[in-house]
This record gives sequence, C-alpha cells and structure tokens, in this order.
Amino acid sequence: MISAEYARQMARYNRWQNSQLAGFLAELPVDELTRDRGAFFGSILGTANHLLWGDTMWMSRFDGGDAPAGGISDSTGFCPDLPAWQEARTAVDARIGRWAENLTDAELQGDLTWYSGAAGREVSKPLAMLVVHMFNHQTHHRGQIHKMLTESGSSAPVSDLFFMPEDV
Repeated sequence: MISAEYARQMARYNRWQNSQLAGFLAELPVDELTRDRGAFFGSILGTANHLLWGDTMWMSRFDGGDAPAGGISDSTGFCPDLPAWQEARTAVDARIGRWAENLTDAELQGDLTWYSGAAGREVSKPLAMLVVHMFNHQTHHRGQIHKMLTESGSSAPVSDLFFMPEDV
C-alpha cells in the first residue's frame, strides 16, 4: 500500500504545514482564534487542538509513547492557548518525524491492534492504512483551519506538496 519513505515524506510535509500554520495563527487576535465559527470543532484553536490531540493519540499507538488525556470530546481544549499549542505542536511534529525515520517497510505489512475509545472496543487494522489515515486526518483538519483563516480575513499557508522546500 505505502512505503516507509511515504511516511517520512508525509512527516516532513506535516512539519512544514504546521510551521507555516503557526505563523498565521500567531498573527490573529485571541478572540479570532477562539471564536466559534460553526466548524465541527468550533474555533480555529479548537480545531488545531483536536488535530494535535489526534496526532498525539495516533503516535501513542504507533510508537508506544504517551497518549493524550481525555477523549475526542475533550480534544478542543488540549492546549489552553496558542503558545502552549505551538510548543506541543513542535514536540509532536518532532515525535512524528523520529517515528517515521525509524519506520521500516516490513513494519507496514502488519496489523495494529488497540483499544478504541471512539468505537468502545478493541480494533485491529493494517498499520499502513492507519498511517495513511493519520496523514489524511491532518490534511482534512488543516483544510478546515485554512477555510476559517480565510473567513477571518487572514491569509493562509500554501499547502501544495510540490511547493515544500527540500530542506524541511
């Protein structure tokens, strides 16, 4: 389905996108970041928090490290403010990068089994599919944030993969 190199490329893309996004978010006043915009996760910060929470949850399954507290319904409050989000986002992006660097093609051939709080039961799925899901989940929610940034009058980051600098 995918290779370890795909995961490394997507980890780089994720880090680049979040680095750009952080700059745009830092330019917004707090009330614009936290205003309920009718999105599934409410505000720009709420959606950014959910995405960070989700990445942390997937990484706990992939690398066996720490999982976030709470469930999906708690995810919008994962970080109390933008500075805390930026610090945690940088740390999780580094965690994703380290995991991807050590991932092998052979590992992607197996299944991952975990207890899903959302499903309320143990789930087992192909690891490769779950890796694709994590990166798709990131893109999906960054797209929502992009829309909300545009609606706020802000510009939004360039998201085309082929524009990613080689040194990211």
